[in-house]
Amino acid sequence: MGDVVPRQQPWIDLDGSRHAVAVAIDLGASSGRVARIGFDGSALDVSVVRRFDHRAQHRDGVLRWDMAAIWRGIGDGLDALAREPGRVRSIGVDTWGVDYGLLRPDGSLAADPACYRGDRGAGAFRRIVTERGAGELFAAGGVVPMSINTAFQLVAEVESDPDLLARCELLLLMPDVLHHLLCGAVTSERTIASTTGLLNPGTGRWNTGLVAALGLPERLLPEVVAPGTDLGALLTGHAGALAGARVVTPASHDTASAVVATPLAGPDEVFISSGTWSLVGCEAAAPAVGPDALAAGVTNELGFGAVLTMVNLTGLWLLQSCRRAWAERGVKTTFDALAQAAAGEPAGRWWIDPDAPDFTNPADMPEAIRAYCMATGQGRPETVAEVARTVFDSLAARYARAVADLQRVTGSRGARAVVVVGGGARNRLLCQLTADATGLPVRTGSPEASALGNGAVQFLAAGEFASVDEIRAAVRAADPGQVYLPAPGSDGTATLDAWEAVRQRAASRPPTAAA
Repeated sequence: MGDVVPRQQPWIDLDGSRHAVAVAIDLGASSGRVARIGFDGSALDVSVVRRFDHRAQHRDGVLRWDMAAIWRGIGDGLDALAREPGRVRSIGVDTWGVDYGLLRPDGSLAADPACYRGDRGAGAFRRIVTERGAGELFAAGGVVPMSINTAFQLVAEVESDPDLLARCELLLLMPDVLHHLLCGAVTSERTIASTTGLLNPGTGRWNTGLVAALGLPERLLPEVVAPGTDLGALLTGHAGALAGARVVTPASHDTASAVVATPLAGPDEVFISSGTWSLVGCEAAAPAVGPDALAAGVTNELGFGAVLTMVNLTGLWLLQSCRRAWAERGVKTTFDALAQAAAGEPAGRWWIDPDAPDFTNPADMPEAIRAYCMATGQGRPETVAEVARTVFDSLAARYARAVADLQRVTGSRGARAVVVVGGGARNRLLCQLTADATGLPVRTGSPEASALGNGAVQFLAAGEFASVDEIRAAVRAADPGQVYLPAPGSDGTATLDAWEAVRQRAASRPPTAAA
């Protein structure tokens, strides 16, 4: 299933230079960025032109993304780029997975896309898993059955509004929606489609048998295209540097884009894409869909030319939510300040399971963390520094468990190193704790790996690169990153034992003990 994209001519600017410029619109689940990606023939560079925050809001009883705010942030970034010198050849969008919009026959959105952090799909998830079995669903779609999966969200939406499908013509995932707004395309890029639970990860095509079994019409599903596909000309009317720009789909799931730009040295290295979510995984030739993989929470999504076999974990969402709660109390802090404060606290005093339902979307994240610690007999982290240290220690321990599970499920001979990209690559404390917990050296890549990978696939489509290996060499040329070695004698055993003991206590809590 290797990805081969249509070759265009190498990008040559009017002055004869080989400096290629692409625009990466990179959306995370709490913020977005519009970035200028450059390539001079040897190294990739990224310049973030505009950052903007966005949040889902409850409307009509559903937690929905504010598409007007997202589109406004993108437009501001494109306006700024249009005023820059030079010429932009292409634009592409990557976002988080799972969430979708439904198009009316006139091409407009029926409603703002619902946010996966709502509970809309929970009932459909429980019923369908009971009826069909988690193993069957996992084998069919490659992704771990969870209530946030597109399949369950869509079934729940149709059940709540039986006339919905008669009014709608097409389902588009979040980056597909934005590509549609940019150029009118109505396709789904393969990496983002693989997050739905409706795509066969072995073939890269819609699993029409599963779609029919769930009572969903096949006509809703658009054509699946490969990353690097030219979708058409930019329709927004921008002049200046954007005049004549094409819309070229990258690996439009942000994780897949990040892995493209992760400087892996071989198949025996594990990546961690560390952002709102943490994706711990490896590149594989085929999906792992057996009972052991399902029990370990391993999921399979499509990357550029490889299957991404991963464990999808809660990540910096914990600290993002803590910062928001603290700011509402007048205590404003940064990620760097939190790491510095946490580094001064003793290790391993409190543990949480970052993936526990307690932390999905609590009204007050610091209080949810304290309640979890109290309910598991650990006492109560009080200060900002203590809460932050609890999060950092627990994330590192959870990463270590994921690395061990991946090695067992994939039958690998053992990971040689861990490579961290995304926002967590900036966090020296988290990287060192990850090295200690895994017993493996940790290397860092770019904090802007998703944007870099987004632009790099656009360059590959234009003939600037011949392979992902060449892209990764250009990433290393721009920034060799940092290396963190495990503390002497550290293999993570004590860390994992302490964390697992708390997780077992949490699993046996009575329901009323949850935050």
